[in-house]
Amino acid sequence: MSHDYDPLAAESFDSAHADYARLREQCPVVHSDTWGGFWALMKHDDVATAATEWQTYITSQQNVVPKVAFTGRRPPLHLDPPEHTPYRRALSPLLTERRIARLEPVVRTICRDLVARMVANGGGDVCADYGAHMPVAVFAHWMNLDSDAIDALVDAGRRYNVAVQSADMDTTKETSSLLYDMAREVVADRRATPLPVDEDATSALLAVRVDGEPLPEEMIVGTIRQVLVVGLIAPSVVIGSIAVHLSRHPDLQAELRADPSLMPAAIEEFLRLYAPYRGFARTATCPVTIRERTIPAGEPIALVYASANRDADVFDEPDSFRIDRPNMKDSLAFGRGPHNCVGAALARLELRVAIEELLAAAPSFTLAGEPKPTRFPEIGALSAPIRFGVAA
Repeated sequence: MSHDYDPLAAESFDSAHADYARLREQCPVVHSDTWGGFWALMKHDDVATAATEWQTYITSQQNVVPKVAFTGRRPPLHLDPPEHTPYRRALSPLLTERRIARLEPVVRTICRDLVARMVANGGGDVCADYGAHMPVAVFAHWMNLDSDAIDALVDAGRRYNVAVQSADMDTTKETSSLLYDMAREVVADRRATPLPVDEDATSALLAVRVDGEPLPEEMIVGTIRQVLVVGLIAPSVVIGSIAVHLSRHPDLQAELRADPSLMPAAIEEFLRLYAPYRGFARTATCPVTIRERTIPAGEPIALVYASANRDADVFDEPDSFRIDRPNMKDSLAFGRGPHNCVGAALARLELRVAIEELLAAAPSFTLAGEPKPTRFPEIGALSAPIRFGVAA
């Protein structure tokens, strides 16, 4: 088997996208022997097809490259339809755009407090000092956790994030186990003192019945564990990547400060340019031939959303920021098919408010050093040091 690609090769913030542009042209269906061997799809149509055709491309065997799940299965991502459906149905009403809009004051307060600390210091690392803290605190509020549990989740979430991105498997396992313990405590607390199912994810899961039977206890715990971490890493990566882009384009900073109504469309284009995932995986249930390469059944296939979203066959001038793209619906930033991101509305709210508050904090900001890139399965900024400017 040919080895077309080394995911462990040194990267800069920009180099991975240049590599993917070359692969889209020369080798759009990639094989690597890293991590026991996997395939990667680079073209938009191939990624969208694999994400949509769930009967052929399943997620229950391996859902990410490299494989980092050390413990039990965590619905809904670790299950295929129809097994995953009751879990998504329980969570979806709590993640609608209308319900999530209620969280905006909470998100804005968290962002303002974090940015104020950075401003007081003249700058900081947008990822470590801002993006890594905000989504954890927001999720904790969405989960109706008490203040002690929020503090514990913020700490565990930060450690988990650093461990995954540093390929520290021992600490990843340790913090993953800690997050499982937290999930069990949440489930036990809600079982003892339920909250309304239209206000609390855990209570909603406990109320689900399939053929008259409740969902298995460990699967509920696994779902809560998944919910606790699903938004920990990606928002930080995207916020960091957007900060890098804006630091390089002060004219765009000025435009967004002058006209905040542009922000929702800008966030969609930022998500297309800086889709944070390249390692979400599927496994083919039978041999599949894509662009004259045959992938055997049972081998993991990475869906490189970050590459698909810069495919020139779909997006004109794909590496350029264009706030008025007519085909933004083709963006795969939140996936496609039955495993598209159920928390997309929350992610959009977090990103919009985070960038609004970052822009409002000072007349300008610039990079204070080279951004550090993430490793697989994410792509983007792991570290983005900035300094704030002062009014002229």
